[in-house]
Amino acid sequence: MAARGAGGSERSAWLQRLTAGLTSRLTRRGGVCLMVGAVIFANAVVVNSRDLLFVASMLIVAPLIAVGYVSVRPARVEVTRTFRPPILSAGGESVVSLHLRNLSARPLSGARWGDTPSPGITTPPAAILPLVSRRGAPGDSVRLEYALSPRQRGVYAVGPLGVSRHDPFGFAHGLRLFGEPHDLIVTPRVMFLPGGGLAQTSNDGSIRELLRQAIQTSDELIAREYRPGDALRRVNWPATARHGEIMVRQEEQRSNPEARIVLDTTLAGAAGLGPGRVPPHLVAAFELEVELAASVGVHLIDAGYRLEVIELGASQLVPGGEQTLGGLHGDVPASYRALGGDRALLEGLASVVPVPWPSRSARLAASRRVPVRAALRGAESSLPTFALLVSLSEADVDDLVALARHCDPAITFVQRTVVAVARERLQEAGWRCLEVASIDDLETVWNDVNRERGPVHD
Repeated sequence: MAARGAGGSERSAWLQRLTAGLTSRLTRRGGVCLMVGAVIFANAVVVNSRDLLFVASMLIVAPLIAVGYVSVRPARVEVTRTFRPPILSAGGESVVSLHLRNLSARPLSGARWGDTPSPGITTPPAAILPLVSRRGAPGDSVRLEYALSPRQRGVYAVGPLGVSRHDPFGFAHGLRLFGEPHDLIVTPRVMFLPGGGLAQTSNDGSIRELLRQAIQTSDELIAREYRPGDALRRVNWPATARHGEIMVRQEEQRSNPEARIVLDTTLAGAAGLGPGRVPPHLVAAFELEVELAASVGVHLIDAGYRLEVIELGASQLVPGGEQTLGGLHGDVPASYRALGGDRALLEGLASVVPVPWPSRSARLAASRRVPVRAALRGAESSLPTFALLVSLSEADVDDLVALARHCDPAITFVQRTVVAVARERLQEAGWRCLEVASIDDLETVWNDVNRERGPVHD
């Protein structure tokens, strides 16, 4: 029974692909012709006129023959699609290049082409396809290009390519789709932030100033006594003169700085409304939150920090079958480092969406199964943490209050959608709440953060 059901589903999928790939229909002219023929045919039957029957039959048969014509002579082409660039920031421009090769035995003349976009992006209207010779002849391929400028982040499917043809009288229209959809990744906008990471604080070195350069004459190098086997080029002559014995340069051992971002993906204000019913003001707030995460995250990664991103909802940056409880309840946070980490972060944020809360029973089960929150495992010292908040539940506030003792500094970028009670509790726990109304406020807020020296407790 299972095998029979699988076969039925495969046949159904094949039929869907066939009907989606080839569609023939009457044009307005063909429809009018068919309707007029039907009216005349009815009148001819009533008055018993053979001449009218002949005319009516011609008017009825001609559009039907046209439908058959465009159905049995469809275009057959091979399509190769590329994006330049394949990943772009929201508001940027990508050029879509299509290489079309004719696989049929007849030239493609009078055909029109148009790409199939997914919701959220707009492609140019259908246009006349340049004359393409028959298969194997010179000129049997053509290159088509157009530009896309998505305004919002996301992963957009572009394609397949539609090629339409008409019969010589314009009674029928045949459309066939070619090629597979290709994903265009549109990342959030990133605002440049001043400075090189975070200002140095005094929490026993867990937040370290990033040393931007490591040249041999800088203070980043220390001198030690000469040991057999040391290269003479490493001799530190000024230190040798001061100490009266041969001293060599040794690079000081340093560990990589770390930072943490907490991303609010549950949107308590939209709880219970169902998918696709998030209020517009929360949608706008969530998009701003993602842009803040992209800007702060890229800045820290470029400055040399190992960045950990914790999601309050089910993990989307580190997908997995068991990543359903959020980074503070068992999910493993996403981690990003230099040399490609910024791009990986932006690609991940391109597809992040609001997710429903884990059920209460799931959270209770997670607390029993994972007694130590995954986000705090191995946290021997506090890390600089930036919580980007939109709309919090009481449970989320409790989690952030518990997380505060593992953060130094503990900074929250809150929006007006965060209620006053939640802000007060976070401030009492040691979080510094900074309101951000638009992406343009981020530079000012970031300068305030960098002016802070040492742990912050409001």
